[in-house]
Amino acid sequence: MITSLLIANRGEIACRIIRTARAMGIRTVAVYSDADAKALHVRQADEAVHIGPSPARESYLVGEKIIAAAKATGAEAIHPGYGFLSENAEFAQAVIDAGLIWVGPRPASITAMGLKDAAKKLMAEAGVPVTPGYMGENQEAAYLADKAGEIGYPVLIKAVAGGGGKGMRKVDAAADFADALASCQREAASSFGNDHVLIEKYIQRPRHIEVQVFGDMHGNIVHLFERDCSLQRRHQKVIEEAPAPGMDEATREQLCAAAVRAAKAVDYVGAGTIEFIADASEGLRADRIWFMEMNTRLQVEHPVTEEITGVDLVEWQLRVASGEPLPLRQDQLAINGWAMEARLYAEDPATGFLPATGIIANFNVKSSGWVRVDTGVSDGSEVSPFYDPMIAKVIATGSDREEARTALRNELERSSTWPLTNNAAFLYRLADHPAFAAEEVHTGFIADHLDGLIVEAVPDQSLIDAAATSLAAAERWGDAAGFRLNGPRQLTARVREGSRLFVGAIGEWAEHGAVRHWTRGDGILAVDQGASFWFTRDEPRGSAAGGVHDGAILSPMPGRIIAVDVAAGQAVTKGQKLVTLEAMKMEHSLTAPFDGVVAELNATVGGQVQVEALLVRIQATE
Repeated sequence: MITSLLIANRGEIACRIIRTARAMGIRTVAVYSDADAKALHVRQADEAVHIGPSPARESYLVGEKIIAAAKATGAEAIHPGYGFLSENAEFAQAVIDAGLIWVGPRPASITAMGLKDAAKKLMAEAGVPVTPGYMGENQEAAYLADKAGEIGYPVLIKAVAGGGGKGMRKVDAAADFADALASCQREAASSFGNDHVLIEKYIQRPRHIEVQVFGDMHGNIVHLFERDCSLQRRHQKVIEEAPAPGMDEATREQLCAAAVRAAKAVDYVGAGTIEFIADASEGLRADRIWFMEMNTRLQVEHPVTEEITGVDLVEWQLRVASGEPLPLRQDQLAINGWAMEARLYAEDPATGFLPATGIIANFNVKSSGWVRVDTGVSDGSEVSPFYDPMIAKVIATGSDREEARTALRNELERSSTWPLTNNAAFLYRLADHPAFAAEEVHTGFIADHLDGLIVEAVPDQSLIDAAATSLAAAERWGDAAGFRLNGPRQLTARVREGSRLFVGAIGEWAEHGAVRHWTRGDGILAVDQGASFWFTRDEPRGSAAGGVHDGAILSPMPGRIIAVDVAAGQAVTKGQKLVTLEAMKMEHSLTAPFDGVVAELNATVGGQVQVEALLVRIQATE
């Protein structure tokens, strides 16, 4: 058995591998770039090695540095995780040539399945059904246009070396083919250094179904059933589940048998995934499910398979790489229950899913009895612009699909990565959608329902009341400015959420339900339906009505100073604007709590500040 392991990756998957390795008594070595010096995977590993600047091409994608780190630390094996160098046959061979154990398939298998056209030919020869299309060497535009006509529109043009949705174009009519082909070839050449394409029949209402396979060095290959990854956005998976909704046993048996044949065709060792495209217009049928591609690595969505089979796939990887046979035979594997996974990203759905960056002050996505959270972040972690913005994977389980869906929705409803913008509210609406609950899944689902999935997050009145109540209890507002009597027994207060002003009723917290909340400094974070709201008092503390304020003006959240309106020693009056902070795409004006003098000024225009940083201190005048 391997006794020491270097993980050639970062973030969530590095932490995931460390967790299993530690349980097996294996010493772990992390690698990190400048941006990841304080990352969670670095802190969790037994040892860590710096491998270069923040850009991946200068650190995580430099195989020589990773192999050197393994040798310097005495690591016996290298696990590539997913992404980066995980499907790089040259790197796999270099690891082996260096006398190290490669935790992955043989380089020849990676090469065989790396080009989509060659892989499809190989699969067809192995008796695996493939999508109707053209995968030949003739790349002349006129010839390809003729082939598209023979296949029948709509067709899909795909880069043979593509992945991640790049180098892919749908063409609905012959008149559009030439322009789409040229665009696809340019993107393929730029992204993959190879402009060759293949053409497939475009499936009108497709489902993306994949089968987890596993092989060992003794010729044994098994499947661990299927996953449905149909909920996608721009060909990127969003929510995955296992097993696939609507899959009957006869279809499952034929599909999984085809996946095993595919793995055997390349003498596969380790964890791999055979991806299929299904025409589900008349339900799932074996004669309408075709091979699409093989991923020769561990998949991001592997936890849903682990949850329904009880198998730790990383443990299997390490045992197989050590030369052991597969721990279980095919007849010992079975499906138990249902699992769903949602990918929590630092991105803003309202702006076309643009990635977000920043420091997470409050990470509140927790594992529980029905929910597993795989992540590479914690409170204080920074999401940088250099890598994929995935924050965590939220995996929910249940005895059936509805239990798993409900558990996933409930966890997403109260998830927080404040103040970092995330897609939790989008995921919550997706998991809560009636059509999703009714199993109406297909790859166009998100596009069809996008208007209802991306809406402005507005706190409802009960949440505003809860915030007012919590702030009142924390700050002892009493009769402070901003309150008014509304009826004989009800006290109200004005609260601010970003640039928006609300009036909340003060009462007992219990009246407002079990909203997840978090108090820090002079505000309260409340989370509802996946949306985070940071509430503060509208009136500054230290009002004439008797509040107390020491004159310290602290940054309410991480952000950038865009204006400083005072100077040290300057006299100010209560309510006068001191500093303007830009955070979470909004401007926040910080004002003087009382009349006084600027005794301390730490804010400079353009400066980046963290939550609770002291920006200004006001000394009261007599």
